Amino acid sequence: MPRLNGAPRHFLTGEELGAHELEQLLDRARELKSDRRNGAGTGALAGRTVALLFERPSTRTRVSFQVAVTELGAHPLALRADELQLGRGESIADTARVLSRYLHAIVIRSAAHETVAELAAGSELPVINALTPLHHPCQGLADLMTLRERFGSLDGVKLAYVGDGNNVARSLAILGRAVGVEVRVASPQGYELEDGLAALVTSDPREAADGADALYADVWVSMGDEAEAENRREALAPYQINDELLALASERAVVLHCLPAHPGEEITESLLYGPRSAVWDQAENRLHAQKALLELLVG
Repeated sequence: MPRLNGAPRHFLTGEELGAHELEQLLDRARELKSDRRNGAGTGALAGRTVALLFERPSTRTRVSFQVAVTELGAHPLALRADELQLGRGESIADTARVLSRYLHAIVIRSAAHETVAELAAGSELPVINALTPLHHPCQGLADLMTLRERFGSLDGVKLAYVGDGNNVARSLAILGRAVGVEVRVASPQGYELEDGLAALVTSDPREAADGADALYADVWVSMGDEAEAENRREALAPYQINDELLALASERAVVLHCLPAHPGEEITESLLYGPRSAVWDQAENRLHAQKALLELLVG
């Protein structure tokens, strides 16, 4: 279905949204969450079809997007890469051209960011990055929503991400910078986030946690990292979020985790399930933030 009013808007890294538009999106996500029982947003995308293309297994991303699309009144079309001609060598660009004639948006979780970028380059409809090894911007939206719920405002909030400087850390740094969140990333040598994104990049988790309003963990061994599991656990062992690290944070500090979690590795069980955990709010907020994003790009 070719667009008649110019090029589509994509959401691939988080850099596509400026500060004002990002704040507006978070406002809308809050409205959708607070009035969900009354069907807020229902019908906003009526008559639309959104493809959910997953190259890897998923719980939160798959379920939250499928529910979001459904609650907005659109039809979610769940696809796997091996169900398409991509599995037989059709180019990504040709796939994008064909899907553009059928759908209204594509949500894709891919093992390669280049795949998502190429799909967007050839698409005449919005493409949303649901996760790649380089970026996880939809998680970042939910994280910002959670922080704003806890603290009222994002400006000046200090967040310490402790662990591998991966896609989650990168998206936090990009989106946080846009709205005044001071993102600090502490990682061991060989796992650092590139310079210029976060407010602080350090090898010392205590430095990152000092006075922070949120401590953020991610798993040490993600999908695709299994071959390096032993080395990763050894390198990341000093980067656990625990009571000792939380004691360095601010009195109002909360604990965050993008899930799935391995209690006893990157975070202690007592903090993951304790009173200062905002982890389950994060997980829920994927739904509301993504509904607001779909309204913005597809509505």
